[in-house]
Amino acid sequence: MKLRLDKPAIRVLGIAESFDRTLNKNSIVAGVVMRSDFVVDGLAITKCTVGGMDATEAVISLYRKLGRTDINAMILSGCVISWYNVVDLNAVYEAIGLPLVCITYEESEGIREYFIKNFPDDWQARVEVYERNGARCAVKLWTGYAVFIRCLGVELNVGKRLLDKFTLHGRIPEPVRLSKLIAKQVMKFVSS
Repeated sequence: MKLRLDKPAIRVLGIAESFDRTLNKNSIVAGVVMRSDFVVDGLAITKCTVGGMDATEAVISLYRKLGRTDINAMILSGCVISWYNVVDLNAVYEAIGLPLVCITYEESEGIREYFIKNFPDDWQARVEVYERNGARCAVKLWTGYAVFIRCLGVELNVGKRLLDKFTLHGRIPEPVRLSKLIAKQVMKFVSS
């Protein structure tokens, strides 16, 4: 599928999560559908297990809950969410059939040792999914901030342009920023 960034009001689904493993065994995963003119016209919420292996299914089910055919791409905040619950980006891309940009904000020397330390029974499965997601590439947004992205269904330069289109300031695209705010508030509500 070709992503037409010149289209006046393309829509993306931005997804982010929030969790507190001391208070709740589930994290809240929120998705916001936003047009490129920054109008929000959709929202969905689901959950996944803190420290589990169900993040991939959560992301796919969140997309399907929306029941939308007008979403042009997905921006996912991280592929390791909810305390080492790894999203299989390839499985998500195959299931939804839309361009996918996974964004992170900091350099990392690797995560393997944390999988081994915290999940001695299934660390190999987590590492396998994580490595299958591929390497991250550093890009500099129009705002001057560097981020790290993985792109499926679009070239790296198109993924960067998509992020630029949805980033008003800083380094967090608006659909992801809003999804994170919603997930945090829902988590506070369900944990109180």
